[in-house]
Amino acid sequence: MTAAGVPQTLLGILRAESGLIAGIVTTVLFFTVGKGWLGYLDSLPWLGLMFVWLFGVMIWCAFGVVRHADALAELLGEPYGTLILTLSVISIEVAILATVMLGKTPNPTLPRETMFAILMIVLNGMVGTVLAVGGLRYVQQQYNLQGALAYLAVITPLAFLALVIPTFTESTSGPTLQWQQAIVIGAMTALLYAAFLRIQTTRHRKFFVQPKLTGAGKGVGQTPAVTPSGSDTDMADSGHHGPTYSGPVHAVLLLATLLPVVLLSKPLAALLDHGIAQIGLPNALGGVVIAMLILSPEWTAALQAAMRDQLQRAVNLSLGSALSTIGLTVPVMLAISLFTGTPLKLGLSSVDIVLLSVTLFVCHITFSGAPTNILLGFVHLVLFGTYVLLIFKP
Repeated sequence: MTAAGVPQTLLGILRAESGLIAGIVTTVLFFTVGKGWLGYLDSLPWLGLMFVWLFGVMIWCAFGVVRHADALAELLGEPYGTLILTLSVISIEVAILATVMLGKTPNPTLPRETMFAILMIVLNGMVGTVLAVGGLRYVQQQYNLQGALAYLAVITPLAFLALVIPTFTESTSGPTLQWQQAIVIGAMTALLYAAFLRIQTTRHRKFFVQPKLTGAGKGVGQTPAVTPSGSDTDMADSGHHGPTYSGPVHAVLLLATLLPVVLLSKPLAALLDHGIAQIGLPNALGGVVIAMLILSPEWTAALQAAMRDQLQRAVNLSLGSALSTIGLTVPVMLAISLFTGTPLKLGLSSVDIVLLSVTLFVCHITFSGAPTNILLGFVHLVLFGTYVLLIFKP
């Protein structure tokens, strides 16, 4: 039954939850009769078939997670709405990387490659397409400057703590940390992220709400005067499709749809490692594939928000993803490494450090004042293209 009391047909509910059903069936198959399927990975067509199957089902489930998170977002309003969506999506990343690290053959560089890929995809690819699409349709778009600056003020130091400092530590060989350094950096990351969440949900909630235009500034090409929306639930239709249940039901279905993504991450990682080695692709491509799996639903939601002239929601989704991938992933990965002795390499190469620095610098320029326009989007897309080229550098 929906929130409005309109009964749903069984067929409609099954169709809406088809991703969950596909995830359950695939998980059961891979953990029973499908265990032997991973023994034939030397056959490239079979490897490709297994990868497409697993990746497709996990994407399907990820979109289901976002659908239920969007429904909760509509019920709770901003900033809780996009916060739930962001945490739901990034929890997929944390679960996948934790599963890989706790497996029999952990990849010490996969967390670094995944986090860096997410930062580049979000801060350049997602932000670039959002600003370009929004600028193409509306010429200029408004957002809450204080909220964007709050995101960047936390993202910048956390990115350097997690991905740059380990490159220059001399107490260990390679881009790694001593256990004392790992404890300090993990604790600082978690505390700073927790402080941000406290600010976002209590003291300064209005920083993360779409500003309303005053009457004098609504003309195209003008710089509108804006005032923060005073309503916590001032959130237009998020594009949520499918049956609407009560809040607890959506929460349970969200967790249930998330579970197959977590469980299937182990065979997907095995397919990725084998395929990259067999075909001779760059090692960083594994992190990119996982990043695209994690971010594709959220990227879609951000683009939909920009198309509806809700740039603040798109900013919350994009910058929130970048912040959460560091604030949640780094403490968890460091804790797993410390307690299990699993090797973990976090430090970036010199070229990647330069690209990260330029990206953060451009982000600060982009969100230094409102409104945005299509040119800013193109600048970020150029940086995203540069990142893609660097992945396949000889």
